[in-house]
Amino acid sequence: EACSVPAAALVSLSAAVAKLCVCDLLVAQCDTNCCCDPDCSAEDFSLFTTCSIPVVIGDSQLCSQKAAVYSLDVEANPPERIFKLIDQVNPSIFCIHATNYEQALYLKSPEIPTAENFDELLDKFGGATFSAEPDSWNLDTDAQNPPEANETSRYEYGVPVQTEDAFLRLPSPVVSSWCSDANPAGFLVNQATKCIRSVSVEKCDSIQALSMLFYINSSILASVFQVNITVQSIVVQSVNGMRTLLSSSEVLRLPMVLDELCINAVLGVNYHITHTDTGEIIEAAAAFVLGAISREALSIEQSFEISFTQENTQPVPLSGNPGYVVGLPVRAGFQPQGYPSPAAFLFSSNKHSQLTILHSTSTQDCLAAQGARAPVLFGYNMISGCKLRITAAMKCQPLAQTLLDVLKGQSFPEYVASFGNSQAQDVLDWVPITQLHISEQMISHTLQSSCQIPVSLGIEVKWTKYGSLVNPQARIVNVTATITSTTLKQLPSGRERIIPITSSVVFTDISSPAEPSYKAWPTINIKLPFDFFYPFV
Repeated sequence: EACSVPAAALVSLSAAVAKLCVCDLLVAQCDTNCCCDPDCSAEDFSLFTTCSIPVVIGDSQLCSQKAAVYSLDVEANPPERIFKLIDQVNPSIFCIHATNYEQALYLKSPEIPTAENFDELLDKFGGATFSAEPDSWNLDTDAQNPPEANETSRYEYGVPVQTEDAFLRLPSPVVSSWCSDANPAGFLVNQATKCIRSVSVEKCDSIQALSMLFYINSSILASVFQVNITVQSIVVQSVNGMRTLLSSSEVLRLPMVLDELCINAVLGVNYHITHTDTGEIIEAAAAFVLGAISREALSIEQSFEISFTQENTQPVPLSGNPGYVVGLPVRAGFQPQGYPSPAAFLFSSNKHSQLTILHSTSTQDCLAAQGARAPVLFGYNMISGCKLRITAAMKCQPLAQTLLDVLKGQSFPEYVASFGNSQAQDVLDWVPITQLHISEQMISHTLQSSCQIPVSLGIEVKWTKYGSLVNPQARIVNVTATITSTTLKQLPSGRERIIPITSSVVFTDISSPAEPSYKAWPTINIKLPFDFFYPFV
């Protein structure tokens, strides 16, 4: 039985699919061979060689679909784009007739079990079945209410952050090193850029890109309200490079000419955006670096940076994305205590979120070096140490515990992140540290009273190349920490002894060699008859 669709609904579907364009990557610019790019003109289409995306459909799971078909008429002079809207029927019997469950259109992060909410979650989801249905189902798609304002304000990864006038600007070099203000800031995309800006001291008060207002005068579009960009801090840089943090950031400092200098010119902007777990922006702040420009300067270098943090979480520095970058710290953590079940894992980072070893000091005194740590940098083999002066008055057990704290630190981690961007909630992305203990016996003919103390810590990090051969990513697969102890005899009264204490880190690449795409012919070890090639020599 055929079903009828209102004409208004058909117009709405046609307009929606005509606006879809997955190859439209540049804002306010024409993308090459992108036939659905609304920024392209007829002159641009005449230069295209093909349509990179010939067919665009809305949701491929719907039973009835509108499709936009793009092609090029190369026989026309000049060549022109051809655009058609056609109806498609999904041949699959498992297709969606109507999208009437709005909550399924976005992903909400699940609630992580803790000791406080475990019983509540167990009552809700612990049974054989549980209901996730909304309070009411609306099967009439034509009568659906328009989405709420806070539904349209949720951002997805990479989507430009919208403002009142356009989008949040993050100037960057495009073709050359000169700044282009057409680069939008993408949601959850941490960026850092540097570019060159042409300046003139006489006109510095009229150059928008040198003013703080240019970067904060537009509010970010959020939920029912708009988020204003507040000034977090202002640092003033002198002509010779000295920087001073201002005590107050409430007063805007606008560029102006003073004694043949352009002062309060923006040299750097650092945005910090706070968002919810559903992609809603709730706070925005900007930190500025202002400086003075001399009359002789024809251009300046500006730096821009943006970072995103989820509310009620602490930002954790990454060491790669995804694989480790050589020279960045190895990220580490431990499993918090008090979780109700083995499945409720949550990895909390230590103070610095890093794997550390003993940091050598100029005095080489182990007791004075207690608490001094150096981060383990990925790919760098390291060795450090100190000297311990032992006297007869020292007690064995406190001395052994002190040396263990010197070697391992106050809170030695239990796990290491396998990737440079591993998140705390991703349990499978963390590698447990295997701890071994080795005892070395010292030869002594008069062992009347002995003491065993740790003298070295050796950490071996095994890693492998993961992913494509073109762009392999460094992944840690195993970490072993070995404590070596030695047995010392009791010193006579008044005697001293100096023992070296060492820490070391070794990185081992265990990647398997790439297999060739062909297999060599087998070798046959036989002796041919003397006349095999007769009559040829």
